[in-house]
Amino acid sequence: MDTRARGALYGLAIGDALGMPTQSLSRERIVARYGARLTGFAPGEADQPIAPNMRAGSVTDDTEQAVLVGRLLVDGGGHIAPTHLASELLAWEKAMAARGSLDLLGPSTKRAVAAVAAGVPVAETGRYGDTNGAAMRVAPVGIAVPGEDLPALVDRVVEASAVSHNTGVALAAASAVAAAVSAGLEGATVELATRHAIDAARLGARRGYWIAGADIATRIAWATALVGGLPADVAAERIYQLVGTSVHSTESVPAAFAVLSVYPDDPWQAVLLAASLGGDCDTIAAMAGAIAGAVHGIQGFPTAAVDTVRDINQLDLDRLAGQLLELRGQAQLNTTKV
Repeated sequence: MDTRARGALYGLAIGDALGMPTQSLSRERIVARYGARLTGFAPGEADQPIAPNMRAGSVTDDTEQAVLVGRLLVDGGGHIAPTHLASELLAWEKAMAARGSLDLLGPSTKRAVAAVAAGVPVAETGRYGDTNGAAMRVAPVGIAVPGEDLPALVDRVVEASAVSHNTGVALAAASAVAAAVSAGLEGATVELATRHAIDAARLGARRGYWIAGADIATRIAWATALVGGLPADVAAERIYQLVGTSVHSTESVPAAFAVLSVYPDDPWQAVLLAASLGGDCDTIAAMAGAIAGAVHGIQGFPTAAVDTVRDINQLDLDRLAGQLLELRGQAQLNTTKV
């Protein structure tokens, strides 16, 4: 299970770093510059609107916020206090801005932490958050929490997400990613992990505030069926044109699962494809990478790619993976005692 936990975190970071130079670009522009699919890490070009001149292999907010969530889980013995998460996210953004980064908090999270700072009760701060910020950083919850009891897993997802994304749409999306990661750690295939994700999304959709939006569980099932069996380049066009690749949970999360259905047995090709889609493709690749890494383990990615994201970003994901697994073991022990 250790290799799968490490695979989830490194898969997230690898996907994120691959998508760093292509994020927020159109697919047409990506194809013109990099070809139909990326072949490896690339630097952020000078005209990259979010990550100009960044070194090839550099991660973005997806990995940094996931690590932040993981560390808060460890510090809290498996639980995250919403106010603590909000203050840590605010401090993270200030540090990023001080470094001159343009990769700051997303719209839902930024609105929520500002509301917390203004004294709005945390039960209210995330009531309009419908973007993918919760889903992109939730993988550590999937590592730390067993998935056999899906309602309990969704409870922990809500705890880690509601301060900024307290809507049924966003919680369904985050629940899907966490459940797929958790299932992968237990040996599930991509197909089985996707089924767990759909079940968890149905539960998550009942939590938080209602807002108008397509049903995440239905969208995941539809998106995976839409591209199953298609050549990768054809599938990429369908995902981009029909599923969508924006920051909205209803698009980017189903897109990540669609990518996995194209390459269920090849994590590296899955994240290369995801990072080549366009739109919020660093986040799509990060989510796909976390799930694929949980299913296949860290050995599913080239050793050179693992070394690159570790060395360039000075990440200690191996240690964090071990700490999150300790939380998972403790949770399983407590369940056995009950």
